[in-house]
Amino acid sequence: MLPRVQGGQILYDNVACVMCRSIKVLRHPDTPATAPEISAAALQFVRKVSGFRKPSRANQDAFEAAVREVAAATERLLGTLNEGKRPARG
Repeated sequence: MLPRVQGGQILYDNVACVMCRSIKVLRHPDTPATAPEISAAALQFVRKVSGFRKPSRANQDAFEAAVREVAAATERLLGTLNEGKRPARG
């Protein structure tokens, strides 16, 4: 089952999920996200999901592939969002 968003919270099986707070908002009206910002957010996401700060050698390839895939998905998302109201910077 995929998570859903309701009232500004991410829900999985109707239970609110807490995500890493160090992931920054990357969509701002004055400056587009840079590749390093996108990569850093992807790395933080994969670390949180996997539970590894630094994976073992056996998991290194899978970890790095996941970071690349999340970064690519983030770039696609940011590139296709409408120019409507953007979140406040903070």
